[in-house]
Amino acid sequence: MRLFVIGATGRTGQEILSLAIPRGHTVTAYVRSPQKIASDGKRIAVWKGSPTDEERLAEAMQNHDAVFSVLGPVDTSMAGTLLQKSALATTRAMKRAKVERLAILSAAALFPGFLNGIARRILRVHMEDCLAMEKIVESSGLEWTIARPPRLTGGGSTTYRSREGAPPKMGFVLSRRAVASFMLDVVEQKSHLQKIVGIAK
Repeated sequence: MRLFVIGATGRTGQEILSLAIPRGHTVTAYVRSPQKIASDGKRIAVWKGSPTDEERLAEAMQNHDAVFSVLGPVDTSMAGTLLQKSALATTRAMKRAKVERLAILSAAALFPGFLNGIARRILRVHMEDCLAMEKIVESSGLEWTIARPPRLTGGGSTTYRSREGAPPKMGFVLSRRAVASFMLDVVEQKSHLQKIVGIAK
């Protein structure tokens, strides 16, 4: 498959690239800093662009099978708006490029619960941005899957548990590599279509 990754220089994005190539996919890394990724001219292509630039996204997405968005709250110039602005540009660009499948990263703190409520208060601005992003994705009409992991960690494990509409029980952490594995799995298997999925170790 031809995969398009927004946020490929981030820690989760790098894991998607490292897992996708051995699985036989080709990847377009859409990034703001292309010097951080080496294109091999065959399996990995690199496009420079903003995740909120609909025109650039639509151009770069042509002839792809699926889009992955794994942006994090790192752009302080768009604190509290990056995810929703990117989601709007991404979903519109996908329709223009005729790409239907989207796997996108959100956060488990949006699920109900006491501990999640504490996390939502601490990370209020980011959580509001995540929720606004999800609403845009849900109303897009695309074949989307929203992944809601808990606190992300390093490590090489690709093992995860998943549960539609709720977090897996006693799931408090998950490796970024496992998040990448889940997102690749749902695209390859055409599973969890138009579902919000809790994932954890």
